Amino acid sequence: MIANPIPWPDGARCAVAMTWDMDADSAFNWYNQETADNLVAAQSWTRYDPLIAIPRLAEQFARRDLRLTFFVPGWVIEKYPAQIDLLLKNGHEIALHGYLHERSNEIAKEDELYWFGRGLDAYKKHLGAGPRGWRAPSFAFSKYSLRYLLDAGIEYDSSLMGDDIPYALREADSNRSLLEFPTDWTLDDFPHYAHNRDLGYRMPAWEFGALWISVWHPALSGRLARFRAVLELLDYMQAKGGVWFARLDQVCDHVQKLMAEGRWTPRSETLPIYESPLPEFSKD
Repeated sequence: MIANPIPWPDGARCAVAMTWDMDADSAFNWYNQETADNLVAAQSWTRYDPLIAIPRLAEQFARRDLRLTFFVPGWVIEKYPAQIDLLLKNGHEIALHGYLHERSNEIAKEDELYWFGRGLDAYKKHLGAGPRGWRAPSFAFSKYSLRYLLDAGIEYDSSLMGDDIPYALREADSNRSLLEFPTDWTLDDFPHYAHNRDLGYRMPAWEFGALWISVWHPALSGRLARFRAVLELLDYMQAKGGVWFARLDQVCDHVQKLMAEGRWTPRSETLPIYESPLPEFSKD
């Protein structure tokens, strides 16, 4: 069913990247800039992420010899450096996830570039070099985002939802591109688990050889009963076999190697796909 199947390492049937968005209280502060200090219960809910869930995740993944990708806003790197160091010590990848979890396609392009730069600076200051990967907060990838990512030397994005396997995002009117590692809304725990009145929330890869990228949030799926279900899912996958568990930078290395050797060529999309409003809306 996949038209352009990708060969995974060691004959694996599929690749699994269980990614985690370590937002902590970044988005909480972005969306409640004047009132965050008085929303104490909601603040505690978001801080469960770095203070309780991250040490739990690090310990359990170490027991299973798993190294994963964590997308982290720059502000969170600044505020919770010990948790970042714990993840790095256990071999996990830290990728960038904005600065204060700002939604890039809801702000001016100059503001998007400003906050993106703040995030990069925070990342480089703590980790010593720039990130290889990026996920737009809330998947809010704007029509300017690709240019900013390419200018910064980002090698892969995991914000879009246009395929079951990696594909290339190419900048219009240039030869520059990066790899897209797509996910899907249904693979994100937030719509299923997030319920917080203060914040306004009331609310088949193995068979076909795909890349399964799930999106988890420590403040949600790091809680006891839910994390037990996560571990049961991981144990099931490991027992089934034929699964390559990988960080996204490892997937990036593998895909780039296949491309360099001429063994696989990704489907390519050029951005922006079109400009709004569509000319079809015109009555002239």
